[in-house]
Order: sequence, then structure tokens, then C-alpha cells
Amino acid sequence: MAELTPAQRTWKIFKRNKFAVAGIVFIMLSVIVAVLGYLIMPDDTPLANNQTIQLSIKKPGVKFMMLHLKKAEHIDTVNLLSKMLFGQPAFYRDIPITSYTPLKNGVQVSEYIGDEDKPEKKTYTLSSELIAKGPSAYITHKIFLLGTDVYGRDMLSRLILGARISLSVGLMAVIISLLIGVTIGAVAGYFGGWIDAALSWLMNILWALPALLLVIAISFALGKGLWQIFIAVGLSMWVEVARLVRGQVISVKQTEYIEAARSLGYNNLRIIRRHILPNIAGPILVMASSNFASAILLEAGLSFLGFGAQPPMPTWGSMIKEHYGYIIMDSAYLSIIPGLAIMLIVYAFNLVTVGLRDAFDIKSQNTLI
Repeated sequence: MAELTPAQRTWKIFKRNKFAVAGIVFIMLSVIVAVLGYLIMPDDTPLANNQTIQLSIKKPGVKFMMLHLKKAEHIDTVNLLSKMLFGQPAFYRDIPITSYTPLKNGVQVSEYIGDEDKPEKKTYTLSSELIAKGPSAYITHKIFLLGTDVYGRDMLSRLILGARISLSVGLMAVIISLLIGVTIGAVAGYFGGWIDAALSWLMNILWALPALLLVIAISFALGKGLWQIFIAVGLSMWVEVARLVRGQVISVKQTEYIEAARSLGYNNLRIIRRHILPNIAGPILVMASSNFASAILLEAGLSFLGFGAQPPMPTWGSMIKEHYGYIIMDSAYLSIIPGLAIMLIVYAFNLVTVGLRDAFDIKSQNTLI
């Protein structure tokens, strides 16, 4: 039987942890949903911001009859990639109705205003083509699986788009924190001396600051917006990575194979890049997974406080902020649904972190030998 490579041993141990595997499956499904985005959203308009005020705060599963009228202004049809990334502006406007009566040159409808108000009768003129096709051409039924928010927007669509924002912030923050943290940590741990003292002093200063306050301070300096959040969260998380890498490099640089590399005349950059970093990749991956979850929580907290992505861009934190007042009413689901989304995705990353930690543990790997 062929001996397993280190990567194969790691994967074999990781697969033993069923909860970690379930976590990574959930994360992959979330990523697929976030990438597809507008292609699978019931409301595929930009930022899922199709407002129907009459349908404000409707329960999950509610179904409404709609009068489907084409807008007067010209709307261009976007290609598939543009739609997936940015959405398709609506060609039609939907008017909620309770009943309709076809007429010779149009349709008379009872327009829905609210549960406590009597429907208002209105007459709309339709083209001869629509009239010839029959009511199915201009009367549709729309179901809101997760209900509507305070502005009458589809909650499911905004939840899906919020997943894209949260995962994007997590990914960019991890990339930025790894680039800065690995570089500074490796330099401090490898060279030591006054370089290590200076960089360690900087890390200790930033380590003492609460992460949320640091992110808010950076957001104030950079301004409000999605890209600013990417940078702010990333800049607040590199210290943990740097401290981890510094400690790992200090322990690894004294090993015999590093001394052999020095005796062969390899320069410092090659030794760090080719011989040290690949051997401490395990702890770095564990830290990256943990930081991904922390970044999602930080973004949600920033959005709740109003420092994150600005309305009408949907984020899970802003969805909670807009509706937390309804928790004490009969519409608590408006805040509970995005709160559950945050909890599940963070829990999934924590499960993967535990699985990776066990998989990279030398003692665990020795049990396979």
C-alpha cells in the first residue's frame, strides 16, 4: 500500500469530522447561491430594490395577484454575465390587486391598498395585443416565500444578495489580512533583532485595540462604502495572522533543513517563500478560516451601526437594523431570518476551523501511520 502524502493524510483526517464536512458543504452551497445571485432571485432588479409599499411587512408564503404593466421608458436587456453580477432593471411594474374585470380596451381592477383599507377600483388601458392574448398576459401571481420587508421588497431576494456581500467581505478581508500578516510576521520572525522588536511593538499596539472600534476608525478615514469595508476589516485582522506567523517562523527557522538551505547559499526570500511558509501553511489556513467567520460578524456589526454598505444595498446586518423594532411585534421573522443566516454561516466556518485544526495536528496524523 502506497504511503499517503501529507495532503492526503490531512484530507483523510478532515473527512472523519462529519460536522466539519457538513460545514464545508454548507459553505459551498452558500457560495454557489451567492455567485448565481440575480439569476436565482425572485426579484432580479439591481440591489433587489423593487419596492411595493402596499405589500409592506407581509408574512412568509404570502401570495398576491398582480397587474403586470410594461413601463413607458425603454429598458435595455443586459447579457447573462451582467445580469448575474448587477441584475436586470425591471421591464414591468407590478400592481397588487384583489380582482379584475377584462374590458374592451383594457382592464378594471380592484387595487390592493392594505388589509384594513377597501380596495380602490381603477381602469387601465391595454394594447390590443395584450387584450387579444387574454388575462394571462397581464395578470400574474407572485409568492413571497420569506415575506416582504418594511418597504415591500422580497426578503428572499435580499437575503441571497446579502450572502454575496457577507462572503465577499469575508474573502477580501482574509486576503488582505493574509498578505499583510504573513509578510510582516515572516519578516519579524525570520530576521529578529530590532526589526522584530519594532514590528512586535506595532502588533502589540494594534492588538490592544478592540477590533470593532479599529474598523470604525478606519471606516471614518476611508468613508462609507463596500470597498472601504473590505479594506477596513482586512486592516483590522492582520495582527492575529502576523503574531501566529511570527511564532511559527521563529520555531521553524532553527531546524536543520533551514540551516542546510542557508549553507547552500539560498537568499532569505527564497528560504522564507520556498522552505518556511509551505511548512506552516496548516496553522495559517486554520487562522484564515477563523478570520473569515470574524470578518462576517464584523461586517454585520458595522452594517447594523450604519458604517457598512449603504442602503439600498442589502446586507444581513442592515436588514436586522431596519427591522429589529419588529421583534416585539408579530413580525419578528424580519430580523430573525437574517440573524439566522449570520449564525449558520459563522457556525459553518467555526466547524471547518475545528476540522482543519484537528487535521493539521501532528498527533492526529500519527494515528494513520
